[in-house]
Amino acid sequence: MIETTTATALRKAQWRLIPFMSLLFLLSFIDRSNVSFAALQMNRDLGFTPTTYAWGVGFFFFGYVAFEVPSNMILERIGARAWIAPIVIAWGLASMALAWANDAERFFALRFVLGLAEAGILPGLLLYMTYWFPKDRRGRLTAAIMLAIPLSIVVGGPLSGLILSIPGLDGALGLRAWQWLFILEGLPAVGAGFAAYSLLPNRPKDAAWLSAEEAIALQEVLDQEERAPAAHGLGSSLIEGLISAPVLLLAFAYFGALLGGFGIIFWVPQIVKSFGLSDWQTGLVTAIPYACSVVAMVVLGRLGDRTGRRAALVIGPILAGAAGLVVAGLTTSPVVSIAALSVAACGIYGMLPSFWTLPPTHLKGSAVAGGFAMINSIGALGGFVGPYIIAWVKETTGTFGPGLVVLGAGAATTALFVFVLTRLHPRPEH
Repeated sequence: MIETTTATALRKAQWRLIPFMSLLFLLSFIDRSNVSFAALQMNRDLGFTPTTYAWGVGFFFFGYVAFEVPSNMILERIGARAWIAPIVIAWGLASMALAWANDAERFFALRFVLGLAEAGILPGLLLYMTYWFPKDRRGRLTAAIMLAIPLSIVVGGPLSGLILSIPGLDGALGLRAWQWLFILEGLPAVGAGFAAYSLLPNRPKDAAWLSAEEAIALQEVLDQEERAPAAHGLGSSLIEGLISAPVLLLAFAYFGALLGGFGIIFWVPQIVKSFGLSDWQTGLVTAIPYACSVVAMVVLGRLGDRTGRRAALVIGPILAGAAGLVVAGLTTSPVVSIAALSVAACGIYGMLPSFWTLPPTHLKGSAVAGGFAMINSIGALGGFVGPYIIAWVKETTGTFGPGLVVLGAGAATTALFVFVLTRLHPRPEH
């Protein structure tokens, strides 16, 4: 009876929480990455060089890193509903304000503010998931949330291309089309932030849609899992979540993955545009690699839950992704380039569901909150370094190719750090 009650509670929680959590993460990625499409017109209008644009992209990650750990600590203290809702509203407003970033200084400042606001969303959602779901379900559910990364391009790419191409929009109310892009794509986050107040109960006992018996049964399963790791000597203090060896190894591994991931997110539209396509066509073609990666994330997330081979499902895909970046950098064929970028996206994003199940196998208690935030903070620096490498190489050589090769080498380091983790700190989930 208890098992049936728990299964019912988990089913309700999955359908009530995961779609909305996925939506929030989708909106966050659209709002952080739509600058790559705005740049098709914005850079020319404002006179931004590739390096200026790369610095603007990077200022997001400076704010993101600065506030990520504090943000997750606040969430743990005051609860998801009280914290996630205001940060979603804040980043929606910051994204809309980019429409009035008419010089480099304002562009840098608003990207920094956007990073501050978005800092808490990924580690916050991952931490929030541990309040609701046992570890044997987190792989597929993490995959559902992480689908927002490629879907932000699958949805946002054509949408952004369409906005930039709508007849009559360019110049409406004295605003250019790229300014309307920021306004129209930032507004949904503001509405979603207000909805979060009622759609994200903090714990099972706070959910009006669970019966008292369901809430108790689900919480007991979660409490049993929380107690179990103590026998294995896992880190539980906040300081262990910030500086322990497993956390640092995972953080450097994530740095390599995001070096490649964000390097292509922020530059693929311009790479595709160089094939001689229109803005609308650029949005459609840019979506192809990320549509492929959606399939990879679903398949690999489920495979991780079924087999428990988390580390292998990080190492294998990321090596394939690194190879895809190298091939994309070496080829001169647009078709081969898109195919190689599709392999790269499948590998880099396909490993994420298994990757994010690794921290809780080495940590518990407050260390989990700190660990999620620290890993994402150090990893996010790759989101600055990757795009900057592409910019520097583009200005130096006039082409994108050598930069993609460098990103491929960086992504390959993810496999190395995860492999070292499995040797130094083995766990059954590896």
